[in-house]
Amino acid sequence: MRPWELLDATTVIGEAKEMLLYRRGDEFSIKTGYIELMNSRLHGSEDALAELGCKKLKNKSNPRVLVGGLGMGYTLAATLKSLGAKAEVVVAELVPAVIQWNQKYLSALAGHPLQDKRTTIYEGDVGKLIRAETESFDVILLDVDNGPEGLTRRENDAIYSPAGLKAGLKALRPKGVFAVWSMGPDPRFTKQLKRAGFLVEEVRVSARAGKKSGGKHTIWFGIKP
Repeated sequence: MRPWELLDATTVIGEAKEMLLYRRGDEFSIKTGYIELMNSRLHGSEDALAELGCKKLKNKSNPRVLVGGLGMGYTLAATLKSLGAKAEVVVAELVPAVIQWNQKYLSALAGHPLQDKRTTIYEGDVGKLIRAETESFDVILLDVDNGPEGLTRRENDAIYSPAGLKAGLKALRPKGVFAVWSMGPDPRFTKQLKRAGFLVEEVRVSARAGKKSGGKHTIWFGIKP
């Protein structure tokens, strides 16, 4: 088996941790320490986050969508595929190197979604962007960490906190969708979403696209009444 090749490394903002980009043949992996944050062969649940979230839009010809976390571009690409020509998609990425990695190494994996004219890049904290907005988005798709209970960056606590969820509710237009990806289930987070004012649906989806067996991930869909 081919060994992994380290392509680049960067420091996670606000943390004393390195984020590492590896390649092995046509497979890519992003890790922090020994934790794999994402792998180019395991993006089924990221696709589902976008597809199911955008599917909940009702008769919107020009929706505005926020994607929190660029990653390897799969969530952004699936969002663009799910929307029409008049949609606007803002992708927020905190780590500048992740944007550069997409442009230099990863762009072709998901079909060059950053080059789509509907895409706007926001380089910064998605939580800060959400808190600054009022009824600005029809859908907010969050894949910024390993989930509410799998945090790799302490500042992400603010997104999943009661105040953060209230900010998410405020940033959505009526009947908007607040979707959160997670490595696994978390009954407490389901309750937090409900307390924040969302109508909540929790689903389990396959980590690998097209596979019913294998690892499962969790997605919450909070609907603004």
